[in-house]
Amino acid sequence: MPEIRINKDESIDSALKRFNKVVQQEGILSEVRKREFYESPSVKKKKKRAEAAKKRKKR
Repeated sequence: MPEIRINKDESIDSALKRFNKVVQQEGILSEVRKREFYESPSVKKKKKRAEAAKKRKKR
């Protein structure tokens, strides 16, 4: 779980922005979205292959 320290003179808005930045960097939201619904192993394989092909195509 990401944790940030809030300084005395810091506003809640800036602290919230820092927290959101940390959450984005750690990939927490994407992981939650990925686990939101059950995917069968075959669907996982297809997505993994598609992602690999997309990366190869980019190069």
